[in-house]
Amino acid sequence: MHSPFFFDFQNNVVKQKSRPVSFFENLRKKLLRDNREIEVLDLGAGSHHHSGTKRKIANIARTSLTTPKFSTFYQRIIAYYNVKNSIELGTSLGINTLYLASKDNTHVTTFEGSKAIAENAGFTFAFAKAKNITLIEGDINTTLPTFLQTSGKIDLAFIDANHRHDPTLHYFDWILGKTHTQSIIILDDIHYSKEMEKAWTQIKNHPLVYASADLYRCGIVFFDPSLNKQHVVLQF
Repeated sequence: MHSPFFFDFQNNVVKQKSRPVSFFENLRKKLLRDNREIEVLDLGAGSHHHSGTKRKIANIARTSLTTPKFSTFYQRIIAYYNVKNSIELGTSLGINTLYLASKDNTHVTTFEGSKAIAENAGFTFAFAKAKNITLIEGDINTTLPTFLQTSGKIDLAFIDANHRHDPTLHYFDWILGKTHTQSIIILDDIHYSKEMEKAWTQIKNHPLVYASADLYRCGIVFFDPSLNKQHVVLQF
């Protein structure tokens, strides 16, 4: 790999190994055993795994939570690039949020469209005694623009909400106005569907995106003009 930036990223972030946080993973195990049913309002592209609106928390945990491998990877990104202000679109049950918020002097604002899922994520944060997470419940098409009107600059955004082309591009465009040259945006499930692949292609070719990395499960974009339009596929 000839790019100094991606050589550094590959060796100091991608290839590094992190142990999953045992406390967070114990919470994950509890959610995987939780057979309570909740009523889920799905404002996104729908689920490949569930039909109907009633879902067991255990099934949501099994199919929707970010894996420990990727949560620890995102945790390394936040630590290595000293991220202080993050947003997350798509809280789910809150395990990945805890990883995003695990660094000292960082704050995460997380958005969840389903009231029932947001309530359970709130229980997760309370149990973990997480003081640096703000949970915003409601339709992200409304709550995100409202939040961005008064927010400061965003160091990192993790987009894992509505897995459709147009909403994904809307989220990206809205967040773009709050980025700076060292900001990072991570998009989950970029190969989830043809329309998500189309959205990913448009985002990585955006004039203000100067580098992107495709790790199949997720895509990561960088805004530093010194990177001079680099696009790589990385094995992870």
